[in-house]
Amino acid sequence: MPAIAGGATVRCAAMDNVRSENGIPRPEGLVLAPFRALRYGRGVDLAAVLAPPYDVIDEAERDELARRSPVNVVRLTLPRADRSEGSPEAAYASARETLAAWRADGTLAVDDTPAVYVYEERSDGQVQRGLIGALGLTPAEDGIVLPHENTMAGPVADRLALMAAVEADLEPIFLVYDGGGAASRLVAGADEREPDVEVTTADGITHRLWAVTDPGVLAEVADDLRGRRAVIADGHHRYATFLRYQADRHDAGDGAGAWDLGLAFLVDGSAFGPQVHAIHRVIPGLPAGEAARRAEGAFRVRELEGSLDDALAELAKAGVDGTAFVVTDGSASWLLSEPAAEQLAAALPAERSEAFRRLDVTVAHLFLIRSVWGLEDREGVVDYRHDVPAALEAARASGGCALLLNPTPVADVAAVAAAGERMPRKSTLFVPKPATGLVIRAFADA
Repeated sequence: MPAIAGGATVRCAAMDNVRSENGIPRPEGLVLAPFRALRYGRGVDLAAVLAPPYDVIDEAERDELARRSPVNVVRLTLPRADRSEGSPEAAYASARETLAAWRADGTLAVDDTPAVYVYEERSDGQVQRGLIGALGLTPAEDGIVLPHENTMAGPVADRLALMAAVEADLEPIFLVYDGGGAASRLVAGADEREPDVEVTTADGITHRLWAVTDPGVLAEVADDLRGRRAVIADGHHRYATFLRYQADRHDAGDGAGAWDLGLAFLVDGSAFGPQVHAIHRVIPGLPAGEAARRAEGAFRVRELEGSLDDALAELAKAGVDGTAFVVTDGSASWLLSEPAAEQLAAALPAERSEAFRRLDVTVAHLFLIRSVWGLEDREGVVDYRHDVPAALEAARASGGCALLLNPTPVADVAAVAAAGERMPRKSTLFVPKPATGLVIRAFADA
């Protein structure tokens, strides 16, 4: 995979299956084009400047990341204003000024040649590897880039304002697809040569990056991807932001440009794919014992003995044959399984697909939370945590319970997306997530 000149012509080849609708390019297939990445310079300690995606970082972690380095990427993705007013607008302006300053002093430098990047994450025996490139933007109804979760207006407005301020894609969305062609072969053979970047971050994940600039190789990848479709594993709000920003630039009369693509990490789910973890629910103010009692008659309810690990083992075992949940406060736990068929059918919308209706998260929200417990499904009533300890801590702090779920299989996620439907938000946690800061896609360079 030699780095040679002429990569820009490959970008055109990758985009040759594009039509125009109202002046906005509409790819007729999956496009992952080369771009000139903005990357940290050789003198920067990468381990100190990379960060997780913005939406999994809480205030304490944001502060800790910023303390690691004055040039940690979190200062761009979650900016704070060094001004007295401390307004969101000032924070976005701060990000713009910070990005400009890092470019000016060489902290960040743009690659000479457009490339698609093979990116690997390795931890505890798991290897996830895929391609980072510039994704051709296409709405869900085109059936090429398939979302599987709903979005909320607030996060999209925040990311849109930040994108407009910095004029860059600061972090990639995460896509999964069924591979097996030239793109998968390229990814599988990447480690035949030394990576351009290798770093291990504080979480124990080793990150490796290879720039692919050979026009012939990239043309083969473009041809391979053209007839495929991909599911958004992570980054629904960022993808919605890409589409909004594209529309805004075209409405402003700016025409075709770098805003017609968005930064993406594409992984073949059948090889080097991610793990899928559950995102657990917390119900503040509803004690675990009361939650279990109120579920009787709608589920088979059984109080569990032993440790929380034992309860999780029972949950996994019960989930093999159907929907199951554990309600717990960490001290006592109950298994909820075998939902009553008639009650369940009455609670689920008949017009929705079978793929949607059989999801554990669907049963949790539309049947257990809304119908059985009689609760509104909104923030403050139903909260979310990415791991069991955090869910238990939140449950105890709120006098409530944790609702623990089994992971949603990747095949079920894909089936819902293929049906053109959306899962309840915070349904899946694909891990590991791509690190932020390895590559940035600045519109002026792309």
